[in-house]
Amino acid sequence: MFSSARRLLGTISAGCAISAAVVLVSSVSAAQANLVDLGTCNSATLSQPFAPWGDSASYELAPGGDFENSDLATSPWTLSNGAQLVAGSEPYAATGKLGLSSLSLPAGSSAQSPSTCVDAAYPTARLFVGGTGSLALSVVYDGVAIPTGLVVAAGSWTPSPVMITAGPVFGLLSGGTAQVSIQLTGLTGSPQVDDVFIDPWGRG
Repeated sequence: MFSSARRLLGTISAGCAISAAVVLVSSVSAAQANLVDLGTCNSATLSQPFAPWGDSASYELAPGGDFENSDLATSPWTLSNGAQLVAGSEPYAATGKLGLSSLSLPAGSSAQSPSTCVDAAYPTARLFVGGTGSLALSVVYDGVAIPTGLVVAAGSWTPSPVMITAGPVFGLLSGGTAQVSIQLTGLTGSPQVDDVFIDPWGRG
């Protein structure tokens, strides 16, 4: 049953993926509710990096999500097809200090984070984007990249929209928690990404 659900999720579009997550989670019966882990999976430090933009949610930094490792050979993210770390960082010190580098994602390139634990308490992600062009964010679960959202870069560094990760679905499929990776794919132009965050508690 669970493997069939994974194959289905891998074939639907970003909009359908989000809709499927909402429908599946809302239909969980009381008898099944204990399958969903509502606690955070790890003890990562939480902060409010988007508070200046009216978002008071607490977030944790995705593994290696500040892109401050300038050595490509030891970068925790897997970079391919032209994705690379470049000089320049978002200017808001969202991690608590100003950085020196960010991720460049020219069209056709991609980057994938190390795996991290998600559960029903990890429904959203957000990042900073600069440069020009567009990129897609997906969550990779059990080898399947599930579209989460699109981000448009229009010059100066700005926060992305809030994007749903479908963490509750992964939690249900894996008995409570699941290991997933974040995948970023350059679609047009040459956008830059910095400081990728996950919200472990949900929206208000």
